Amino acid sequence: MTVKSEYRPRIADYLLSRKLKGKGAVLLEGPKWCGKTTTAEQICKSVLYMTEPGKIVQNKQLAKLNPELLLRGETPRLIDEWQVAPLLWDAVRFNVDHSKNLGLYVLTGSCVPPDMSEVTHSGTGRFSWVRMRTMSLWESGDSSGDISLYSLFEGKEEIAGVCDIDLERMAFLTCRGGWPLAVDMEEVIALDQAFDYVAAVENRDIQQSDGVERDPVRVHRLLRSYSRHQGAQTSVCGIMEDLKNNEGDSLSKDTVAGYIKALKRIFVIEDVEAWNPNLRSKTAIRSSDTRYFTDPSIATASLGLGPNDLINDLNTFGLIFETLCMRDLRVYAEALNGNVYHYRDKNGLECDAVVHLRDGRYGLIEIKLGGDNLIEQGVRTLKTLADKIDTTKMKHPSFLMVLTAVGDYAYRREDGVIVAPIGTLKD
Repeated sequence: MTVKSEYRPRIADYLLSRKLKGKGAVLLEGPKWCGKTTTAEQICKSVLYMTEPGKIVQNKQLAKLNPELLLRGETPRLIDEWQVAPLLWDAVRFNVDHSKNLGLYVLTGSCVPPDMSEVTHSGTGRFSWVRMRTMSLWESGDSSGDISLYSLFEGKEEIAGVCDIDLERMAFLTCRGGWPLAVDMEEVIALDQAFDYVAAVENRDIQQSDGVERDPVRVHRLLRSYSRHQGAQTSVCGIMEDLKNNEGDSLSKDTVAGYIKALKRIFVIEDVEAWNPNLRSKTAIRSSDTRYFTDPSIATASLGLGPNDLINDLNTFGLIFETLCMRDLRVYAEALNGNVYHYRDKNGLECDAVVHLRDGRYGLIEIKLGGDNLIEQGVRTLKTLADKIDTTKMKHPSFLMVLTAVGDYAYRREDGVIVAPIGTLKD
């Protein structure tokens, strides 16, 4: 297979290669248009496109009657949009079981299959999973990459980074998002792409998540409401009330929950779980997930906002910028065997992001647009939370960081807290 010269390397390249060395098959899943197929094509030696025009019905029938025909080809073999025929899962698992080789198949999917009732095996021990997201600023070439998250966990003391992203540019990057096709487009055209994505979600993609017909107007209203609650722990009832108050649309709790579930199945929504550390004193920790889209441009497009709108409303800008940072931190943490969490306790102490690695190391991060006052607020929050952690039961934090939208430099303060623009970060 010919590797396209314009392909921009992705962090998922490394993850996919690593997972193929340890399992017979890898499921690469994530939102439509984030680059899954293109990334898989770089490593796979043969391809089956399940949704190729004129062959969809044929492929579905073969998946039932003779799936082995579909799996024939040089390995690793890419099965693109495998969820069109979920029975392929068992066929891949069977072939993996009866082969002495690893790295046989890559399955890509932009939707969790609505019906897995006929699939008999979970895939445990045969499959590995990789979540792919839209491009981080490092992958799109917008971050200098001077500050490595890996190096921070390894205890690097010297922090020195340069960032040339100003507030106007960051507003553009937030609205453009990390859609691979948009990265190299003329700016005006690039800004259209998120609006087109949201329109596709509203009119078609959400219907494909589970086969349930949903009113595109109501989907649009829900996306707008979810956008207003980015970075918050708003309940389903809270979103329902917001819809009633702001959109004039009264929906039941079950209906709203069903819409949200459908959007999660197509990877439009990716909430953040609560972090539950060991603390010195008994403090009730809020366990609700924090609301986020998988890409910040989904929020701006849903609200009908452009870069100038964000500049003129810094409160909204700050909330949606947080979504951009969570996207990037998730991409970088994935490469380090880590996850990203959110912390909030009953007293209102809140930490925007906790990057927690598999080996128990973790870093505490506050996200701010920038400015001395906001940075100082972030520093106080980080220190307060760090002091609450019982380090006799868990490790000291590897680092404390205020992550900003703007700033000329990344540096370590005298008190040890790192201040770094998101435009200096990489995995």
